[in-house]
Amino acid sequence: MRKLALAAVLLGFIVVVLGAYVRLTAAGLGCPDWPGCYGHLSPLGAEQSLAAGVELPGAPLDVTKAWHEMIHRYAASSLVLIIVLLAALGIATRHESAARSRHAVALLGIVVVQAALGMLTVTWQLKPLIVTLHLIFGLTTLGLLWWLWLSLRAEQTQGSFAASAVPAPESSLRWARWIALLALACLIVQIALGGWTSSNYAAIACPDFPTCQGSWWPAMDYRDAFVLWRAPHISNPARMAIHFTHRLGALVTACALLAAALTCLLGRALRSSHAARLAAVAVLIALAAQLSIGISMVLRGFPLWLATAHNAGAALTLLATLALVHGLRPGPLRLRPPSR
Repeated sequence: MRKLALAAVLLGFIVVVLGAYVRLTAAGLGCPDWPGCYGHLSPLGAEQSLAAGVELPGAPLDVTKAWHEMIHRYAASSLVLIIVLLAALGIATRHESAARSRHAVALLGIVVVQAALGMLTVTWQLKPLIVTLHLIFGLTTLGLLWWLWLSLRAEQTQGSFAASAVPAPESSLRWARWIALLALACLIVQIALGGWTSSNYAAIACPDFPTCQGSWWPAMDYRDAFVLWRAPHISNPARMAIHFTHRLGALVTACALLAAALTCLLGRALRSSHAARLAAVAVLIALAAQLSIGISMVLRGFPLWLATAHNAGAALTLLATLALVHGLRPGPLRLRPPSR
């Protein structure tokens, strides 16, 4: 089960990156039906039908975009199969750990919702709310898989992921844990803002940095920027409001993540928690990389590879933050053997 969970984490990360690539290459409607592609299992069948003179429903076939979309669907379907196996194993071993069983079943429920959102993304013609929810639930699936693997790894070592040589005072641990949870909440909101920015094509609304359209506070339309249920076509001032809010969110989230990581690294009472310190370092590295990618993406004119890397960086930052929260959980501690 632990190996399956790790495989699912790796595949889940690939699915998230592929989903970002599909969205950024405007291939979300490369296959206008679901789950197939123009009624076929692959774009090859659609090509053959077109060559035979069969009229295809929907938009004209773009083979490249169709393959982008279908490769993403194939990877997502493989991930669903692994999660079904994890749920079956969790139920089969529920006598060993009820929490593990509940976690695996919850994963299965989340991935069913995610599959439904994937279908609605296509059938409802890329509604921004559905596209954003699809991203959020995709990262939720990845985060739950990662948490499951961390928990299984902790079971293997017969202790907590935060196992330390000397138990940290509960007050210090609780304080650090609350800061890490606050940072995680800020990150979740920022990821949702990023999804809303992407689904509304608002990334290019501010082509300069650190200003937006040459102004520190441009003329923005907040009234139309966050209307949840509407078509993806909005005014440029509304897109500027979305982009600008995403930038402000990045500043707040960076401060929260920095505070969480430094609290863990510099707090004397927590220095014995080796795993938590490793997670804190990972948070700092992921945060620095994500900020660098985001700024470079604007300055270089939003190249595709950097925009895709920005989505991958968000996923890695989420995983690092979850590892930090998990590492600060109270649990049985293993004492280090006496040194010679």
